[in-house]
Amino acid sequence: MAPPAGQFRPGRYFAFFIAIAAALYSLVFFTGGGDPTPKLGIDLKGGTRVTLTARTPDGSEPSRDQLQQAREIIQNRVNGIGVSGAEVVLDGSNVVITVPGQEGEQAKTLGQTAKLGIRKVVAVQPAGAAPGQQQGQPQPGQQQPGEGTGEQGGQGDPTTEPPAGEGSGGGSAPAAQQQDDGDGGDTDEVAQRIQQAKQVRQNPDLIPADPSDQREVQAAQMAQQRAMNQLSCAPGQIDPLTGNDDPDRPLVACGDDGAQKYVLGPVFLPGTQIETASAVYDSQQGNGWVVNLSFNDRGGRTWADFTSANVGERAAFVLDTEVVSAPSINQAIAGGDTQIYGDFGQAEAQNLADVLKYGSLPLSFDSSDATTVSATLGLATLEAGLIAGAVGLALVFVYCLFYYRILGVLTVLSLALSAMIIYAVLVLLGRWIGYTLDIAGVVGFIVAIGVTADSFVVYFERLKDEMREGRTFRSAVPRGWVKARRTILASDAVMFLAAVVLYVLAVGEVKGFAFTLGLSTVLDLIVVFLITHPLVALVAKSKKLSSPRLSGLGAVQRIGSSRRTANRLGTAVKEA
Repeated sequence: MAPPAGQFRPGRYFAFFIAIAAALYSLVFFTGGGDPTPKLGIDLKGGTRVTLTARTPDGSEPSRDQLQQAREIIQNRVNGIGVSGAEVVLDGSNVVITVPGQEGEQAKTLGQTAKLGIRKVVAVQPAGAAPGQQQGQPQPGQQQPGEGTGEQGGQGDPTTEPPAGEGSGGGSAPAAQQQDDGDGGDTDEVAQRIQQAKQVRQNPDLIPADPSDQREVQAAQMAQQRAMNQLSCAPGQIDPLTGNDDPDRPLVACGDDGAQKYVLGPVFLPGTQIETASAVYDSQQGNGWVVNLSFNDRGGRTWADFTSANVGERAAFVLDTEVVSAPSINQAIAGGDTQIYGDFGQAEAQNLADVLKYGSLPLSFDSSDATTVSATLGLATLEAGLIAGAVGLALVFVYCLFYYRILGVLTVLSLALSAMIIYAVLVLLGRWIGYTLDIAGVVGFIVAIGVTADSFVVYFERLKDEMREGRTFRSAVPRGWVKARRTILASDAVMFLAAVVLYVLAVGEVKGFAFTLGLSTVLDLIVVFLITHPLVALVAKSKKLSSPRLSGLGAVQRIGSSRRTANRLGTAVKEA
């Protein structure tokens, strides 16, 4: 039984909607400090999108940890391009790289498997050392934090190590090649930078072929110093060798915090032979947080041979030309089980373990999709989408005004208020979760216009049914709403579930369509419950607005009046 119409207070619903709109637009204009416009996808503003599909050698599904580590590595490579606004996100088993504007051509080559390799440290100096300063040993007066390697269990005393901050650094590149091209550089320029960097930083003459030949040693020292002088380890610098270094040549590289410069030998042990790595707290030996490292059988033999021949030397773990750790070798290590210890905190040890564990996995990628859209084409696509949406809205408006008259006006107003809420939500989602509106999302909103209009039609037709039964417009509103509400909720629930299933199962741009369709379905309920129904209730209470000429309900009112008259006559005859 529907409640009497007098108990319904539309003002409360309007106030609640106004509060929601005010809160959303307060967040849009007074928080975040961003542009109060939605973030657009590359198909609307131009740019490059590359979808990389991960695969493993045995065909199994890659783990989430592996994918996340791969995403972070590729993110570092994307940042090395030197453009702003680039994004790297996970989409199921895919890594999606999006670079706005015309600077993303290089993104198509960023799916190379991350290279983790172990090299011998030939020489090292602080990043800010003066030219000609002695290499290979810590400089006088520097702190000796004491990071080293030994068998798991911590046997062997740690040897001294160069200053804190070893094993770290942002990207690097020869100083003469650090200028960022305004347009991101074309492919030929990138190839030229890589070749120049290899000639200096991977020159075979960096290591003397005959250590007993003093002339070769002096020539190697000069080449080392020249390469170090040209290498910048300042944060944010672009390293053209990231993912492009030759493992069979020496390498001059930075640590991953930019504090040290290294001269390294060729890769003697690839990271793919690391079996596992974990961060643990060593309370027995008193070493604090350490990283336990294990190799496979082949890697264990290579590691054992190297540590036996290089006790007291240092080995550098290098990920994409950055030295992530360079501990001293305290003893020969048989079996491959190794412990890396030093001045680690828990977060530092865990980060190093993740790099060694996941950076070494043979996770490779296939480029399943690569799309480049010019800014002009993106603008044309956006205009086409807006025109399509406007045409759809116009058709809905004309139909509603012609068929429902005053109720059609309420439909137009409800859709306009729905669009206002959707706009604010898109802006905030772009800021909070990085959501970008693409052409598939625009299509989702256009389809949602029909979903929202369908809710109005269900409600209005229920009103007509009640009036055909002989009720007045005013009394039909609460009764028709109770019946229409169930149908609207059921219809929107089915649509929302379909959008959720599509979002979960789909990949790529289809997700954008499913997301906006589901979002519009939820907002449809807000508008119908807080705006459309209260507006119809207000119209029903107004004698002028509810007149048959304005409401367009004259025909059903006449049918209802005839039915009421027939019912009264039938009752009178029966009584007689």
